[in-house]
Amino acid sequence: MTIDIRILRDELPGQITGFAREAWQEGHFHITRLVDDWSAGDIRFAREGERLLGAFMDEALVGIGGMIVEPSVPAAMRMRRFYVRPEMRGRGVGHMMALALLEHARRFSSFVTVRAGNDGAAKFWESLGFQPVGQDGYSHVLELHGLGRNGLGSDDKVR
Repeated sequence: MTIDIRILRDELPGQITGFAREAWQEGHFHITRLVDDWSAGDIRFAREGERLLGAFMDEALVGIGGMIVEPSVPAAMRMRRFYVRPEMRGRGVGHMMALALLEHARRFSSFVTVRAGNDGAAKFWESLGFQPVGQDGYSHVLELHGLGRNGLGSDDKVR
């Protein structure tokens, strides 16, 4: 299994409608919000430091996740709109996207926040070193000091 992590810049993948519908059926409405926000021009992951990634296997979209400037804490970045197809969970797809985004964030911020929507998401983010805090619209925070020593890779494999 080869997963290709790509930076999504100018447009969302053509498969995003079906991807959003699948997430919706699971009760995850944030991918539909991603599509709506993108279409309206509200959130395009285009400000300095922001990034949206897609994970592809054989050209099929299997995961998506991004990072924006944290609205409630100007000096921070915030993980947003993470979703991995059910059949791809537990295979490292979300982990690969998160590590690529965290490495990227180190150039722009000293910490990253996330709002974990459920217990499974909380465990995922905590496995990456995020600490529960529950304040200002986010549930977890990660200080980025010294991440290079913790095994995060570089952006070299992200295109």
